[in-house]
Amino acid sequence: MPHSDFKPLSLLSASPVATTAEPWTRLPYWDVPRYDAKSLLVHWPRLHAGHALPPPAEGHPLADGWALYHSGEFERAAALGLNHGAQGLVLANQATAIYANYLEPRESVRLSMFRQVIERAAAQVAAEPDNCHALYWQAYALGRYSQGISVARALAQGLGSKLKGALEQVIELQPDHADAHIALAAFHAEVIDKVGTLVGRMTYGVRAEMAVELFERGLELHPESPGALMEYGRALLMLHGDAYLREATQLYEKAAAIQPADAKERLDVELARAGLSD
Repeated sequence: MPHSDFKPLSLLSASPVATTAEPWTRLPYWDVPRYDAKSLLVHWPRLHAGHALPPPAEGHPLADGWALYHSGEFERAAALGLNHGAQGLVLANQATAIYANYLEPRESVRLSMFRQVIERAAAQVAAEPDNCHALYWQAYALGRYSQGISVARALAQGLGSKLKGALEQVIELQPDHADAHIALAAFHAEVIDKVGTLVGRMTYGVRAEMAVELFERGLELHPESPGALMEYGRALLMLHGDAYLREATQLYEKAAAIQPADAKERLDVELARAGLSD
């Protein structure tokens, strides 16, 4: 069950990578693409099509860290990122958030990890208000944390407005940030699903047509994202119910057929396959 002791952002723990002495759960798939620092840079544009993060300089230790991340070595990647100050925070936050979302089996640890990412990213945003990558991972962790404690409860605590504002700022700063478009689209759909069309529009400024517009733009920017395709499929069902089951199924089928470029995409493809078999 989710924790009930949510604290304001300023009080969230900024502790190291893990909240437990136990090692992180390892990726369960043997067929994940493997990278080293050299091959990473060759494939960087495809691997980072969702957010256009500039690559590390050749020979920089963060290249090794990103190679670990894309190969599914999330714990080692997060630790390396944290050892490289502000420059490594994006890697640390991405590795921690993706691991927590997909692989951490203990709900209390998952929520603690999301709180760590929120706190680290918020501190970075305070120092660098226009850092769109810090803003994005703050929003991502807020979204997953909100789902963990229930979206309705998170909205009541004001987390939704923080998430929405951060994603809108990312898109303003970096209009081609595909992942931010997808995340903001999913926020519109999920709020409508939880509170209804009228309350959603009047209280939170969300609209079904805006969700679709954001999804379409996000997939235009990054059409090979299995995670984005699944988010769109889920959103169509939240917004329209079984009337859009065929369209949602087609999106899941497209996601399941993608050749994953890294560990995170491999996890998404597996989720798409599982969704189709339900």
